[in-house]
Order: sequence, then C-alpha cells, then structure tokens
Amino acid sequence: MRLPGNFDEALQLLNGRLALDGAPRYNLVVCGGTALNATGLISRTTKDVDIVALMDDSEVLLDPAPLPQPLVDAAIVVAENLGLANDWLNNGPSSDDGGLFRLGLPEGIAKRLVWKTYGENLRVGFIHRFDQINFKLYAAVDQRGGYHADDLHMLLPTDDELLEAARWTKTHDPSDGFLQGLKWFLEEFGYGHLVPRI
Repeated sequence: MRLPGNFDEALQLLNGRLALDGAPRYNLVVCGGTALNATGLISRTTKDVDIVALMDDSEVLLDPAPLPQPLVDAAIVVAENLGLANDWLNNGPSSDDGGLFRLGLPEGIAKRLVWKTYGENLRVGFIHRFDQINFKLYAAVDQRGGYHADDLHMLLPTDDELLEAARWTKTHDPSDGFLQGLKWFLEEFGYGHLVPRI
C-alpha cells in the first residue's frame, strides 16, 4: 500500500522525525483523499492528510483537537524537507466543536480501520469505505455537490448504505435546513428514489 504523491514518503519521514525527537508513538485515524488512495478505493490527487481522530494503544478513539505539539513540530520539519505546505498534516475534519469527532463518528469506525505501520512511532488507520460514504454524503450535502459528490458516486453506495449514512448525517445537523439540503442532494445526484425513506 503506497500513497500517491509525497504522502507515503512524508509519513515515513514523520515516523523518523518523531523517533529522533524522542516523541511518543502516535496512532492517527485518517480520512479524505489520502485514505481513499491508500485503501485503493479511488485514486486521485489530494493536498493533505486529514486526521479525523487519534487512537491510544488500547484502541480508544481520542479527540485530535488540538494535535499533540510533538506531532505538529515533526510534521513541520517534514514539510520543510519535502516542500509541502505546513498544514499537510492537519485535523481539519475534527478541529473544533462542529467537527466530526465531537459531533460523533459512525458507530464501529474503529473496528473497520485499515492500518499501516510506518515504524515504531507512527501507525495510521485509514477509514473504511462505509465510513467514507458517511463522510462524503455529509460533505456533499453541506457543499451542494462538488468533488465530495463525485467521490460518493465512485464509491458505488448501495441504497442501504446511503440510508444509513443519511441517518448518521442527520445526527450531526438535525435542522430542517439540512434535511431539505439532504433531500435536494439525493434528488439532484441520482438517488431520488431514497427521499421518501429518509
């Protein structure tokens, strides 16, 4: 499993930098384009590595906001070495109270992770296809389509998967406005037959 672009190399170097710094081991839970590439679901360019959660060695998911300072410091050194943006490694999806982690991740996400060990100081769990469907539906509704909708189509979700994802998205935003946006998205992007079931 090799990541396109610089990110596989970047994560290898990150492990080495953490070791040199005498930092603890980190288990990162990664979503987005990097996870799509790493798990072979979709091959496309991506600008960064999105951390949705951290995990302790007992496999308990942890809030990634804020990211641990030793991890941030090591990532900045890697960015300088490889010519990456300083925020190539970030907690954007879970950076605040409105983020995915604090609002609640899909049930069972930790058991579905696809792990890669980069060395003694770094393991990365890439999220599973089912969790990508959840996140991509939520983002596609929020952004009224865009590349998240394209990714969702390429994941070929079943009706049952989409309905479960729709239920999960509504726990994040129970407003009537979001519900109307969800119905609009399903109608516009070829899933209109599901609207009466949400």
